[in-house]
Amino acid sequence: MTAYGIHPKANVGCVCLTVQDLPRSLAFYTGIIGLQIEQRFASGAHLGAGGNMLLRLVENPLAQSAIGTAGLYHFAILVPSRLDLARSLRHLLDTRTPLQGFADHLVSEAIYLADPDGNGIEIYRDRPRDRWPRRDGQLLMATDPLDVNSLLDELNDTSEDWIGLGPGTTIGHIHLRVSDLEEATAYYEHALGFDLVLRYGLSAAFLSAGGYHHHIGCNTWSGVGVPPAPADAVGLRWFSIDLPDAGSYEECVQKAKSAPWPTEERDDGLLVRDPSGNGILLRVRR
Repeated sequence: MTAYGIHPKANVGCVCLTVQDLPRSLAFYTGIIGLQIEQRFASGAHLGAGGNMLLRLVENPLAQSAIGTAGLYHFAILVPSRLDLARSLRHLLDTRTPLQGFADHLVSEAIYLADPDGNGIEIYRDRPRDRWPRRDGQLLMATDPLDVNSLLDELNDTSEDWIGLGPGTTIGHIHLRVSDLEEATAYYEHALGFDLVLRYGLSAAFLSAGGYHHHIGCNTWSGVGVPPAPADAVGLRWFSIDLPDAGSYEECVQKAKSAPWPTEERDDGLLVRDPSGNGILLRVRR
């Protein structure tokens, strides 16, 4: 753990996105992804699974895609089991939803796709922690081909219909496009207190709390030195880092305020921005 270690039970709680067409996005996230609408408000909605609020959508009909900027690479929906992942895959295939890829990351198995605005989504399941491979104490991750047939075989002994994402579904991690990898890694490691888990060459890094494989991913695959996304762009508005209690929240807030980057007091927490302009809402877990 770093000298400024964040609480080991900190996690990514909710992702807030700007979307261009709210009815289109709601149809996708409920009918294709399997989230449920938990609350509607004037310009958007909250969606969740099993009562957990996971996604906030805010509509801006004038919003445009921002290419060649920092921002969201993907957010990752963590399902409770391999069977749940197989059910999601079967539904995506049945609905002929375009998929962007599959991967076996050794610690997890993942499906990749995008929403109607081009926001990247990963749906994945974790392998048990005691099966995560290590070499000389270092966690190993890879991007190997996913055994799709083996995954679908999980459905052989069940006849249950797909009814969407169920209890136990969470936001497992978020992966960001950043302007400068070293600067971003230093921010998440020292200003917020996440542990650097591993680097992927010179272009990506993964950080976590409590020994998880990663809660935060950063990459410069859109280019080094890319600017922040415009405030009115489609895509990430903020993601939350949820702290387990008031004490760990206050400790994290004080660390974040000591960093030379913008902060904003809000009723629901402290909104901070990383060096690439990505918004992070620090809050007490709900």
